[in-house]
Amino acid sequence: CEIKQLSDCLIRLLLDRRDGTRTSEALTPAAAARDEFQEELVIRPLHSGDIYASFQFRTLWDTDFLQEGQKVSHYRLFPKSLGQVLSKFSVRELHISFTQGFWRTMQWGQPFIPSPPGAELWVWFHDTVSDVDGNWKELTNVLSGIFCASLNFIDLTNTVQPSASFKPLGLGNATDHRFLRYATLPREIVCTENLTPWKKLLPCGSKAGLAVLLKSEKLFHSSFHSQAVHIRPVCQDEQCTSKAWELRQTLNVVFDLYTAGQGKKEWSLFKMFSRTLTEACPLATSSKVYVDITDNPELFELSPATPLLSQAVVLGDRRTYSVFDLTRAETFGQLRSLNLLLRWKGDGEMLRPLLHAERYVAGFGLQTGEIHTVIYNNHPYRAFPVLLMDSVPWYLQLYIHTLTVTSKSRDNKPSYIHYQPAKDRHRPHLLEMLIQLPPHSMTEVTVQFERALLKWTEYTPDPNHGFYVGSSVVSALVPSMVAMNTNFTQDQPLFSSFVPVKEESSYFVRVYTEPLLVNLPTPDFSMPYNVICLTCTVVAVGYGSFYNLLTRTFQVDEPSLPLAKRLANLIRRIRGVPLLT
Repeated sequence: CEIKQLSDCLIRLLLDRRDGTRTSEALTPAAAARDEFQEELVIRPLHSGDIYASFQFRTLWDTDFLQEGQKVSHYRLFPKSLGQVLSKFSVRELHISFTQGFWRTMQWGQPFIPSPPGAELWVWFHDTVSDVDGNWKELTNVLSGIFCASLNFIDLTNTVQPSASFKPLGLGNATDHRFLRYATLPREIVCTENLTPWKKLLPCGSKAGLAVLLKSEKLFHSSFHSQAVHIRPVCQDEQCTSKAWELRQTLNVVFDLYTAGQGKKEWSLFKMFSRTLTEACPLATSSKVYVDITDNPELFELSPATPLLSQAVVLGDRRTYSVFDLTRAETFGQLRSLNLLLRWKGDGEMLRPLLHAERYVAGFGLQTGEIHTVIYNNHPYRAFPVLLMDSVPWYLQLYIHTLTVTSKSRDNKPSYIHYQPAKDRHRPHLLEMLIQLPPHSMTEVTVQFERALLKWTEYTPDPNHGFYVGSSVVSALVPSMVAMNTNFTQDQPLFSSFVPVKEESSYFVRVYTEPLLVNLPTPDFSMPYNVICLTCTVVAVGYGSFYNLLTRTFQVDEPSLPLAKRLANLIRRIRGVPLLT
């Protein structure tokens, strides 16, 4: 036992890359008891033959960065880079995501943690911050360096302060939205340079545990890929006698059957990630793999089988999961490797999500247009309210008097409207509405806009490609088919405990629409090039010829001697005889 404890300590010391970590503190029981790490992977087979994999890594640390007089200098499992960010900028909550692709709700259902295409960042600051905009600007620059992203392009022109859409997900019920900032970069491209620093935040990195499956060549060869970091204060027990900071790193990926080049519906860990699982992270207190077998055996077969089963209420539906505990040696078998295999038996029908939204631009020409946002309530007999938030750039000048909301060909008056008009080159439009959705209905929100003419220095390098407008955000408490679990338990899976459940009859859902691509009036940027070419041609032909005539000197060219005389003169020159003329 002593040898095993010593080896575990050595592994922890080798895997701990945080600066400022002292060896003596790492070996003390008090330091080891202050934080814990959990990891899990959820695999959900989709009816279309695709497969959805969701990684979640959670680090709990019972310390307080914001407490006055307390300076945190020792970091073990919690990343030091993020801890210093929380302390320096007085951050209460931080949520950041990088997404490549669009989540197709009607084909894949609802994700565990939704995110819009591109980059999304929303932060709650502590109420003691005096200059929120200054902290926000510095925070985006620091996060841009940590995650190797273009977050430094976030400024006041694409930042809003939602009044009701983004409430804190952790402790505290802050209502003063002056300390909230929200921004998106819908054109942000997610690639390997964003994944590498994200993996380095994990206690084991990508050397052990579930993180060994995070191979960039496979992750980015998929239909959908999203990685996120969520930091918030949480309770450690039901009575909330002790508090802790929670760092939750999530990664969601959908592997497409046809993109992977497979001829049959058959998936395995090796086919998805080119690797198998051999061990759990030595620093993890829990390391599990969940496979959704609610539709088994009608839809697919799972091998190897496991006697461990778990039931959880996820997104208003009771699901059954096969559980593979990586901390047990019998999970890996004699080969000491776990490679799950799923074979499809046939095609099934997926239940339509109760809430769905989409958005598009209508109109013609480059002067005016109309934004259409369509929200679907697929519940057969229940009506429920939704909160719609739209952030529109300033160069799309909204005509708010043309705003219309219709449900079943009838006007649907919102019960709450918050509108903040834009200021040219200073802030975007912000529109929030609380709309009641009738049962089994389609609600359409339309508003007209006029395109502004930008300065020639404000256009992007490819202006004819268009300008991106961030996704609309629809938040709602959707009626649940089964009773939601409102009790707090430590054994609850991570994928079902991200959003706190306060009512048994409903669950919280956030839906993002597609980003918009809008064309603006674009000047002919080739005209300066044409003018330069024409001017240079005139100068070269006109002035060049005139200057040549003024400066050229003319000389009389004497006729040359015949060839016979030149040969005779050559012979005479050799003999020393006078030359012929």
